[in-house]
Amino acid sequence: MASRFARFRHLPVKRLISRSTRSVAGQVLVFQVALVVLLVACGVFALILQSERDTNAEARRRSTAVAETFAHSPGVLAALRAPDPSKILQPLTEAARRAAGVDFIVVMDTEGIRYTHPLPDRIGKRFVGEIGPSLAGKVYVESVNGPLGREVQATVPIENADDEVVALVSAGMKVKSVESQLARQLPIILGAGAGALVLSIGVTALVGRRLRRQTHSLAPDEMTVMYEHHDTVLHSVREGVLIVAADGRLVLANDEARRLLELPPDVEGRLVTELPGLDPETTALLASGREATDEVHLAGERLLAVNQRPTDREGGPKGTVVTLRDSTELQALTGRAEVARERLRLLYDAGLRIGTTLDVLRTADELARVPIPRFADFVTVDLADAVLHGEEPAPTATDMRRAAVSGIREDHPLSAQGRLFHYLPATPQARGYGSGRSQLVSDLPTATGWRVQDPERAKAIIDYGIRSLITAPIRARGVVLGMANFWRTQHHERFNEDDLSLAEELVARAATSIDNARRYTREHTLAVTLQRSLLPQAMPEQNALDIAFRYLPAQSGVGGDWFDVIPLPGGRVAVAVGDVVGHGLHAAATMGRLRTAVHNFSALDLPPDELLSHLDDLVGSIDQHEAAESAAGVVGATCLYGIYDPVTRRYVMARAGHLAPALVQPDGTVTFPDVPAGPPLGLGGLPFQTAELCLAEGTQLVLYTDGLIEDRRRDLDVGMELLRAALTGHPDRPPEETCKDVLDSLLPERPKDDVALLVARTRELPPDRIADWDVPPDPAAVAGMRDAVSRRLEEWGLSEFGFTMELILSELITNAIRYGSGPIHVRLIRDRRLICEVADGSSTSPHLRYAATTDEGGRGLFLVSQLAERWGTRYTPQGKVIWAEQALPGDMPSGDDAQPRPA
Repeated sequence: MASRFARFRHLPVKRLISRSTRSVAGQVLVFQVALVVLLVACGVFALILQSERDTNAEARRRSTAVAETFAHSPGVLAALRAPDPSKILQPLTEAARRAAGVDFIVVMDTEGIRYTHPLPDRIGKRFVGEIGPSLAGKVYVESVNGPLGREVQATVPIENADDEVVALVSAGMKVKSVESQLARQLPIILGAGAGALVLSIGVTALVGRRLRRQTHSLAPDEMTVMYEHHDTVLHSVREGVLIVAADGRLVLANDEARRLLELPPDVEGRLVTELPGLDPETTALLASGREATDEVHLAGERLLAVNQRPTDREGGPKGTVVTLRDSTELQALTGRAEVARERLRLLYDAGLRIGTTLDVLRTADELARVPIPRFADFVTVDLADAVLHGEEPAPTATDMRRAAVSGIREDHPLSAQGRLFHYLPATPQARGYGSGRSQLVSDLPTATGWRVQDPERAKAIIDYGIRSLITAPIRARGVVLGMANFWRTQHHERFNEDDLSLAEELVARAATSIDNARRYTREHTLAVTLQRSLLPQAMPEQNALDIAFRYLPAQSGVGGDWFDVIPLPGGRVAVAVGDVVGHGLHAAATMGRLRTAVHNFSALDLPPDELLSHLDDLVGSIDQHEAAESAAGVVGATCLYGIYDPVTRRYVMARAGHLAPALVQPDGTVTFPDVPAGPPLGLGGLPFQTAELCLAEGTQLVLYTDGLIEDRRRDLDVGMELLRAALTGHPDRPPEETCKDVLDSLLPERPKDDVALLVARTRELPPDRIADWDVPPDPAAVAGMRDAVSRRLEEWGLSEFGFTMELILSELITNAIRYGSGPIHVRLIRDRRLICEVADGSSTSPHLRYAATTDEGGRGLFLVSQLAERWGTRYTPQGKVIWAEQALPGDMPSGDDAQPRPA
């Protein structure tokens, strides 16, 4: 009840009609204080009047007594008969006045002429006042305005022995003196009044405080509203209310409480332990007085939600207030709401946990794991086999592969992951796949259609205890990708129609993710296929380098890393490695364009710096063209290009924004040569510089892209040191093992960026397979060179190539003598092919002509092109070299002595 009073006390003003600003106690207090103040004021006023009256009476009495005493004093008559009465009487009256405490004593004759006065200048003047009554022998008291101011005076006759009035005596006091006496009494009067006021207010406050506690500071209109509505509210609410006193007796029970607990009419005043029909737990709760919040107790067939709180929290009487609410229907609704809440939570978890990757199998496994054990005991996911390869699914439920299996136990009889199914038309899987609608098999032991697929396995499933099945199509963008099968055992309720909708919702959330993964798989396969086709499928045959390589795609898909090994004339080999920023088809296509451009430029036998310059111009033109078409250009590309000559063991290289290679010396030490770092491709306007190294035979040349050494978790220098450590101390390790060990050391996991790694061990062409001559600039020297070449070919066992090689050299040497400049040098190389080179100091390039029948010349280079397998020109710092190649039998060096020395 205290809380109910408190609620009324805090009601807004507008919610109460004509609400007073003060409580009942406050109004009583104000009224009592006003009454006390009025009474005290009246008492003080009466005391003042009484005191004034008593003071005036005292003044009259004293004046009369002093006047009569002086009139009858001995010697007064004698003094009056003296020649100068004033001389005798003036000192006597002054002494008497001071002794009697009055303000004046005046003696006068019967004419009213003064003999004495406190003011000597007033002696001999007429007395102010009425003397008639006194001449008649009476005592007369009056108030006059005399010489001393407002005065109260008494006039008494002086009689001789014959009772004749011979003189008059007047004694009196000034009114101011009377008021001063009253003023001296006034503080006492006011103090007494104030004390009475304080005492009265204190008593009134105590009474008001007790009244405030009794009324809970309610205003009269509030109390009126509360008591008018108390019974109505208490007995109309649909919530039972009980008030139990501290001694355990029931103080109040409203109508709803009586109905819910089936209480008799005379229940109030009885102990709660004596109430009939209550559940023991409910009785114990009511008697205990402890707090309770929404505790559920039985009351017959009802479930009551009981709340209990103490009533003395805000100063109320000790006891408890109990509220009862019928929650029988609410419990049923709560059960259904809890089921709905669990289903929403399951769907929420499915949204978070399904589709975390773009992997079809991983997504199917997530779909199989999420519903266990909250919805199903076992889940299997069957996908069309084409979906696993990123292709469109078939229209029928054939070629279905089990993509995921999950359950509460591992010893289940369901088919294992990876099995291929050809579902028969009678099975629920085939019906659901064909119709696109979920199938419910509530009672598996009695159903027959699902058994036809595999009767033995169906029997094992029934024996295991699996009793119910829902199979739902995995449908996305109007296409069925597969079927999700939900299984329940005998330990749970069988699936029903409500479960069917939940299964469909679960599968619908996963279907889009599976389709996205399928599309990604298709695009990823296309991109990987494109990239693989653009990368070298096998290393070309050459004898200059022993080569091994690795390419690792990134987690996010294909990238733009590439490498290449290109054989060049003269037994030389060009080695290139590059990187295009980004991932995806665009990066792969750009990589293919750059690799093709490098092949084309290398066919011109350009030096590394010139080749990079041409490649830089190409990238710039690509950017301009694609930017004009609002497409993405080559956003960053790097390249390292070098040429190794096994004859001279010279390695010439240049780089465009790429990392410098690592060299593993034959003694096992590792160095990173200082190669001038050119700008990345596409910037334009900046030159590239070459670096030339002389490599000992057996040196390992390691080229790589930044994905090998760069990582967000470490600095670039740390990656370089890891690479150095992986290469150091293994001079005899084959390139294949070097690739494996480097990747294992630097990339223990699948890299986030694609990685290209190429390891090349150098070889040296033996001197006995090289022949060279200096040729004087004389046409007669051509015959001597033919003889020298023939002899060397005979030494190599290649005499059958002598005639052809003599014709080729004759034409090339003749052109050098006729059109070139000295010095002229001839070199014959026996490698995988037979190569002849004629070098001169001129940079003029020869041109192939087709001579007419009447022309006398112009057929030399035509003969060379017809007789040689290949021919061409390359430029050197000293001039140019014209070369021609002839294929050897099998395009391989013949004989063991023709093999290059192993590194």
